[in-house]
Amino acid sequence: MSRTTNLSRPIIEALYSEALVLADEVRAVFALGIKDSPLNEDDAVRLALSTEGLKTTTRMMHILAWLLNQRAFFSGELTENQVRRHSELPDDRPADPEQLAMLETATCELVEETTRLHRRIARLDEAWRQQFEMVSPARAFQDRISREFNRLGDRA
Repeated sequence: MSRTTNLSRPIIEALYSEALVLADEVRAVFALGIKDSPLNEDDAVRLALSTEGLKTTTRMMHILAWLLNQRAFFSGELTENQVRRHSELPDDRPADPEQLAMLETATCELVEETTRLHRRIARLDEAWRQQFEMVSPARAFQDRISREFNRLGDRA
């Protein structure tokens, strides 16, 4: 298998199609799931469904926004400089295992599928921003630790 050296329109279009299908599934599960929940359903389950639904739909919006910016770049609507400056994929907010435990298995699998797609896009975004330069595993680990410390420092 050859190593990707840059993003291409076919890669972005395939990911965009995948993301649209997944976004439609997310909408169906969470929008309908919240409306159709019985009034006597446990409040904790309804809260878990709402919270995880918000995280999941936000994750999908970030993915779609990133892909739409890439599509705009390939269509000539944005310059590479504009995309590099203004369309970095935001960090993901992971699902809460305690809340997931209250949800149906199919819903949990959907949340996990959106998380996996976000990770794939995040790896592509990172590689694209580094212009697909190979980084030593030790250096990549140091960079990841540095990002995590910076992220934790931002929360304090």
